[in-house]
Amino acid sequence: MSLADQIFIEMCNDILENGSSTEGEEVRPHWEDGRSAYTIKRFGVCNRYDLRREFPAVTQRKTAIKSCTDEMLWIWQKKSWHIQDMSSHVWDEWADENGSIGKAYGYQMSVRHFYQDVTEEKLRKAFGDHFAAHAEKADDGYRMDQVDRVIYDLKNNPFSRRILTNLYVHQDLSEMHLYPCAYSMTFNVTQEKGSEKLILNAVLNQRSQDVLAANNWNVCQYSVLLHMLARECDMTPGVLVHMIADAHIYDRHVPLIKELISRETHPAPDFWLNPEKKHFYEFTKDDVRLDNYVTGEQIKNIPIAV
Repeated sequence: MSLADQIFIEMCNDILENGSSTEGEEVRPHWEDGRSAYTIKRFGVCNRYDLRREFPAVTQRKTAIKSCTDEMLWIWQKKSWHIQDMSSHVWDEWADENGSIGKAYGYQMSVRHFYQDVTEEKLRKAFGDHFAAHAEKADDGYRMDQVDRVIYDLKNNPFSRRILTNLYVHQDLSEMHLYPCAYSMTFNVTQEKGSEKLILNAVLNQRSQDVLAANNWNVCQYSVLLHMLARECDMTPGVLVHMIADAHIYDRHVPLIKELISRETHPAPDFWLNPEKKHFYEFTKDDVRLDNYVTGEQIKNIPIAV
């Protein structure tokens, strides 16, 4: 059994045994047939994954590593809010007739903010001679987006306690087709005895999560992000802490979850990240792979509450 399997099984059992039900309450989500989608939920779930020990893909069923990486890169690298820029169809339900999901996710990552403390010298250290593509000169500082600011800080001031991103922008919520679920990443660098490189850690914050549909998908895609940013910054990927404010199992998912966590488990797979790529903006979904990934059968046609 992998550590990711153990964490997933324990989390699901805890929700089922100790969670609170929303049945009978007035809830927003509904099923395709129009009926209310109730949940069993736990508040404040915290899971910890050490990427130096294993890549945290569960083995009870397959997590599609290329598809979840594709969505992560759509937000973090392409900084897009149009579903045409993504290979998978996970956002089709929330896109308008033009393929836009509104001012959500990639849109927020694309917005450039003014920073007075950014200098050309440090921009060159972070991005080389092509720094102008990542920062716009403005008055006595520069404008940069959140992703480039993370890379800038990790390379110039890695021990800062202020390296984070935030997608939950209240002034734009009314123009988002879905409020961000995974809304924040906080990065923290440590220096550990016996390690030649600095260790890159992160906290992923989620306000809400559909455990069956999205838990390991999110864990894997943000683990890939940590690996990619560590490669960019010549660091070692360390610990991913996953904080979920509302971790829930939908009523129609309960029998599926019970069957899933009863399945045989297997050792964790081996993670491959293309060694020829060194920079975050070079990676594609085809630069990741899970080797020796033995899993149970996929669960098909999972009902999704909207």
